Amino acid sequence: MKLNYKRTILVGFAFFLISAFWQAYDTIVPLILTNKFNMEQDISGFIMSLDNIFAVVLLPIFGTLSDKTRTRFGKRTPYITLGCIFASAFLIVLGYTGSLAWFIVLLLACLLSMATFRSPAVALMPDVTVKPLRSKGNAIINLMGTAGGMLVLGLGIVFKTNTAGKTDFSAYLISVSVVMVAALVVFLFTVKEPLWSSEAEAENAKLDEEKKAEEIPAEPFRKLSRGEITSLILILASVALWYIGYNAVTSKYSVYATEVLKVPYTVTLLVAQGAAIISYIPVGIVASKIGRKKTILAGVTMLTVAFAAASFIKEGTAPIVMYILFCLAGIGWATINVNSFPMVVELAKGGDVGKYTGFYYTASMAAQIVTPTLSGILVKHMGWWIFFPYAAVFAGLAFVTMFFVKHGDAKPETQGALEALAGADDD
Repeated sequence: MKLNYKRTILVGFAFFLISAFWQAYDTIVPLILTNKFNMEQDISGFIMSLDNIFAVVLLPIFGTLSDKTRTRFGKRTPYITLGCIFASAFLIVLGYTGSLAWFIVLLLACLLSMATFRSPAVALMPDVTVKPLRSKGNAIINLMGTAGGMLVLGLGIVFKTNTAGKTDFSAYLISVSVVMVAALVVFLFTVKEPLWSSEAEAENAKLDEEKKAEEIPAEPFRKLSRGEITSLILILASVALWYIGYNAVTSKYSVYATEVLKVPYTVTLLVAQGAAIISYIPVGIVASKIGRKKTILAGVTMLTVAFAAASFIKEGTAPIVMYILFCLAGIGWATINVNSFPMVVELAKGGDVGKYTGFYYTASMAAQIVTPTLSGILVKHMGWWIFFPYAAVFAGLAFVTMFFVKHGDAKPETQGALEALAGADDD
């Protein structure tokens, strides 16, 4: 059984454009709120959490709606297409508004557009991938997403978004919108969602038939056992905890780097994402050998250590120290991301993938509603020294909850690494 890397990469263009948007959002919107509208960190933190308030309500809804959608273009593609077009258009206009009220209105319109297609886009990978290969497939999807984020960070260097006190980001936001639309065009002209989904569904049905003799017979919409429900809750709790830590850093790091460390935020983030992009495929292979849970625990450990050590970084710290810690954080985050989403959808049956994708994003978005505001309040009243310790504590708590998970793992494969890396042929 081999992963079709070509197909997975093409499907990944949907995640590429999503990640391009969020990289721009997480780094530029805090700078606009701070530099252009002179907001305090607690208020800007609340503004940064608005996307997650939208998401926690809308992602499960649109995930479930896409499960039930039937068009000649597939279940997920219509949402991806319309959502991307509207989001990229609103993003362009956002850069030209000088009124805070209109900025918030346009930001909400942009976030609403993104919320309509994030679950459908992410659900597409498991739709077209056989279950045992989903960790590897998710590695490719995340690799594509990281590539989108790195491209946007590179554009940040080109458009000098690191400049202290900069308030005009209109040209930069136009370039991000162009990247999003270009990725959408590639996706629409190459991905054959209905055909690829039906082929994966047939393969999954064969695997279910093979397991009938030794396991509970597969049902399209079966109820979870008590143990599976407990594991699902623990996985989702873990997702929430590590996102509370991680998002506290990503939503404020551009301001922290500019105001406290006095260094360009783009360089260190590029280092972290570069480390992540190199590690995605090896991490997927490791998970197929030792299991997803053990791999995630290793990733959470790396993330916790990186954040804890970063607590001692200050202005004038040698750049190499920062690069090492950001590399460790990037690899740890890649290790977590590759395997956590497949653990959730492993508990779903074919017809429920969008619904369970919604569960996953509800947990992550709920965490990201809380953390920008909470961390902003702590920074305002305690100072920036709390920035990384806060992240380290919540990452460490995620290790505890994940340790007790007993379901959602995939049976380790026995084929050699070379076979695992081989791609299937396209028809």
